[in-house]
Amino acid sequence: MISQKAKYALRALVVLARADAEKALFISDIAEEQNIPKKFLEQILLDLKHQGIVMSRRGKMGGYLLLKPAEDITFGEVLRLIDGPIAPLPCLSKIAYRRCEDCESEDNCEIRHVFSEVANVTRGVLDKTTIADCLAYGGNGKLPAVLDS
Repeated sequence: MISQKAKYALRALVVLARADAEKALFISDIAEEQNIPKKFLEQILLDLKHQGIVMSRRGKMGGYLLLKPAEDITFGEVLRLIDGPIAPLPCLSKIAYRRCEDCESEDNCEIRHVFSEVANVTRGVLDKTTIADCLAYGGNGKLPAVLDS
């Protein structure tokens, strides 16, 4: 499962993507709209700012906006930034590989082979799905065509 922090990050990014590209949104407005604790959201947006996904403005017209276009921000990227590797087993991680302590041979591990397929499909969906796709989805029960492949 993804963490609550990752879920909040994705929800905040959707709100920012839905907003006018030139209009910065206040943390308090995002927090209220999405029912996210304000202090927690501040930390999340600061993390996303340090990673170059959002930017902040000071002053009367201040707040947060997307720094990257919504179509360039993938769910996979956000999940890796917030939660770390996307892998059901440490031996399948692309960025934090660790050999399983109880495994004699990765090549002969039936469990690894099954979860390798799961990880590949999951990464494929998460790395193709963008915040813009999420907006296009709009709750109509169908994911964008980009995910059909």
